[in-house]
Amino acid sequence: MIPRIVNLKEKKLIGQSIKMSISQNRTAQLWGKFTPRIKEIENKLSQNKISMQIYPSSYYNEFSPNNEFEKWATVEVENFNNIPNGMKTFTLNKGLYAVFDYNGSSSDNSIFQYIFSKWLPSSEYQIDDRPHFEVLGEMYKNNDVNSEEEIWIPIKE
Repeated sequence: MIPRIVNLKEKKLIGQSIKMSISQNRTAQLWGKFTPRIKEIENKLSQNKISMQIYPSSYYNEFSPNNEFEKWATVEVENFNNIPNGMKTFTLNKGLYAVFDYNGSSSDNSIFQYIFSKWLPSSEYQIDDRPHFEVLGEMYKNNDVNSEEEIWIPIKE
């Protein structure tokens, strides 16, 4: 699987976040709380949802399933004029990303094993210390083998 290399423009996001680890995965709790409230967010740029992870800078150097990171459930908006109670804003800065068009279940982590153990080491890029995210469009179906999503990995030359 060969990714597209994209120079991302800044994105404005509104959503909710939670601290978690791989061993204490709270993704379902986060999205369960956020999804019913998406309709409260005005000026959305699309119906896409964005699942974002912010890892500490040493996350991959000292990897452990118990290492905590911040997980966000968001949507992209035109501006931050109206922020629903209990939600936060996040500005995703511009930068270079490897974008993988993934088809398959979101519970199958083999795509990430491929990206980090095969594609990245053999590419001319290295991981950058910026947010990772997935774009969950209309073809996304949670834990379904027919699901489609985009996986955005921050990279630098």
